[in-house]
Amino acid sequence: MPLIYKICPRALWTEATASGRFAGAPVDLADGFIHFSTAAQVAETAARHFAGQEDLLLLAVEADRLGQALRYEPSRGGDLFPHLYGDLPLEAVVDVEELPLGPDGSHTFPEGIMPQ
Repeated sequence: MPLIYKICPRALWTEATASGRFAGAPVDLADGFIHFSTAAQVAETAARHFAGQEDLLLLAVEADRLGQALRYEPSRGGDLFPHLYGDLPLEAVVDVEELPLGPDGSHTFPEGIMPQ
């Protein structure tokens, strides 16, 4: 069960769970797909795109449940990043964890997720 990760503002996730639909954050809607990261990519994603932001959640998603709408495409530095072309099925989200800022100002990832 490979997992991919989505960093999401709490308010956006709360709205998604209330409506039963997650179409993505504003950047996802603008780009035409939902951005995800692998465990090895998620710390850099947090540092580059969410630096200093509080009240974030880390969604763990079962990649196998997304079907052919999930594509791994070149992005930052040529690395292949998971992109979902369509809404995120809420049932594919297997864990939601807090993503707080640590004392050094970087995000503190939940135990068991060892970003590199």
